[in-house]
Amino acid sequence: MSENSVAEYQGHIKRVLISEEEIQAAVKATAKKIDESYDGTPILLVCILKGSFVFLADVCKAVTVPCEVGFMAAKSYYQSTESSGNVKITMDLSQDISGYNVIIIEDIIDTGRTLKDIVNLLKGRNPLSLKVITLLDKPSRRVVDFKADETLFSIDDYFVIGYGLDYGEKYRNLPYIAEYGE
Repeated sequence: MSENSVAEYQGHIKRVLISEEEIQAAVKATAKKIDESYDGTPILLVCILKGSFVFLADVCKAVTVPCEVGFMAAKSYYQSTESSGNVKITMDLSQDISGYNVIIIEDIIDTGRTLKDIVNLLKGRNPLSLKVITLLDKPSRRVVDFKADETLFSIDDYFVIGYGLDYGEKYRNLPYIAEYGE
C-alpha cells in the first residue's frame, strides 16, 4: 500500500467509539455470564460471517464451558452503508443443532431483519435453547421487533468499522470500533 493509500485508508476513521480495552473487558464479562448460565453444559457458538468472526474468536477463547463453533453467512448490505432490506443466507450450518444450546454471536443489530430471519430459521431446527449475543446494537434503526438476549454496547446511528466490521471488506482488522467517515 502506498503512503497516499494508507493516509486515505486511515482518513476514513472518523473517531474511535469503543476502545480495544473496553471491548475486551465486555467480552470477558459476557464469557463469565455464559460460563455461569451453562455450567459445563456443551454449547454451540454460531458465528454470523463475516463481521462476527473476531468477536466469536474472543468469546470462544474466554469461555471455559465446553463449546463448539458453527458458521453461517447472511448478506443485507452489498457494498453500501445502508441495509438493502433483503436478507439472504449464503452459508448455512453444517451440523444438526437439535442437541445443542445455541448461542448466536452477532457483530451488530441494525434493522433487526437479518437476526430475526436467522433466529426463526434456527428455532425451527429445535435446539435445546437459543440465545443471541450481539457486540453492538443500534436500537434507533430497528424496523422489526427484535431484541438480543445480551448486548455488549448500544450505539447511536453511526456506520461503524473495526473489530470484524467492514466497509467494502476493509477495516475488519482494527482492534477497536470506529465511526466511518467519507
